[in-house]
Amino acid sequence: MKSNYNKIQEKFGENLRKIREEKDFSLRELSMKCEIDDSKISKIENGKFNIQLSTIIELAKGLGVSPKELLDFDF
Repeated sequence: MKSNYNKIQEKFGENLRKIREEKDFSLRELSMKCEIDDSKISKIENGKFNIQLSTIIELAKGLGVSPKELLDFDF
């Protein structure tokens, strides 16, 4: 059984991917905008990487959204 934190990581990743695709950014494009390696972004989107607040902020800047938009999903 997955822990609640793993489920939250997956939900965050799904939301990140949805926003990235809505903005029509590839992983590489987002990577260049926020200076986070595209393989790391892929792991985040797949719920395989537990991120820090600073990473959420960098992703939000790269996407041009508020950090709260990245966290706007059901827990």
